[in-house]
Amino acid sequence: MIEYENLSKLNKPFFNSFNQEFEIFLNKGWFILGENVQQFEINFAKYNQSNYFVGVANGLDALTISLKIFDFEIGSEVIVPSNTYIATILAIINSGLKPILVEPDINTYNIDPLLIEDAITDKTVAILVVHLYGKCCEMDKIIEIAKLHNLKIVEDCAQSHGAMYNNQKSGTFGDMGAFSFYPTKNLGALGDAGGISTNNELFYNKAKKIRNYGSEKKYYNEIIGVNSRLDEIQAVFLNIKLKFLDEITAHKRSLAKLYIKYLKEDYIKPQVKENQFDVYHIFNIRHPKRDLLKKYLFDNNIITEIHYPVTPSDQNAFKNTNYFNNLHFPISKLIHDTTLSLPISYIHSENDILKVIEIMNKF
Repeated sequence: MIEYENLSKLNKPFFNSFNQEFEIFLNKGWFILGENVQQFEINFAKYNQSNYFVGVANGLDALTISLKIFDFEIGSEVIVPSNTYIATILAIINSGLKPILVEPDINTYNIDPLLIEDAITDKTVAILVVHLYGKCCEMDKIIEIAKLHNLKIVEDCAQSHGAMYNNQKSGTFGDMGAFSFYPTKNLGALGDAGGISTNNELFYNKAKKIRNYGSEKKYYNEIIGVNSRLDEIQAVFLNIKLKFLDEITAHKRSLAKLYIKYLKEDYIKPQVKENQFDVYHIFNIRHPKRDLLKKYLFDNNIITEIHYPVTPSDQNAFKNTNYFNNLHFPISKLIHDTTLSLPISYIHSENDILKVIEIMNKF
């Protein structure tokens, strides 16, 4: 059986370090916003080439807090890709803003810069880009549009730890970068965790307050905030694994090369551009008979996933709302109906991937 992912196996190389650091953590008895969170914030900011980083409870909170920092007028519009994970949409709605969906480029699956300007109105305040699957968006074009129309840029970097566009890390192009450290991410915690990157000191200080009830000094609340603090214990684990993130990325990139080189041309494979450093959080292919292919692989002991089976605008959660009434996103729907995510984990060997390729090429 070739699993899609196995978190026990994935984390096994780090168990000894986890246990050693956990004992130290336990004996210190400081469990909220202590030195482990502070150290991870410093370490990840340095890794990501950001001036500042703020640890929060999860990726959704990272997005929501990033938007709340700007104090946009309620009902303002935020442009966002139509094929993202629902968390991106929820962050906009939970911030009292309106998501305006824009179709992706069918070749990259990231938001199509050529379609953004058509979606801009006098209510537009920001562009929320999503570096989907581990590939950066075409940020030079997006930055140009944002400057022209005086819009903020928030980056959803949940799947793009270490990804680069023109040798620049994701999360450093816009005003804010929101990260998830969900356990399956390239840098995954052992539970929920997230964070926010920025190069703006004012935004950094405000994010720290918002995550902690609006407080910088205990019992003194300067602004309206939330409880969204990165757990000390998760920071312990993340500090250990961060040292190996480049190794994990290199391994996944080597597996991706095998898929790209040897999978037959029946499959639509990820597009590779010279100016993009793709970290392949997800290796997705597309095929018109996706569901049959998924079953065929399962019958041959290969587990796959679908990221994602339903477009955000088609989710039941929005059926009785006015967000996406009578709107259709055919490119997004085509992607969601045909995409399949193949095994590409730190736990997989090259032989595993060659076996997957061998079986897929017989389909």
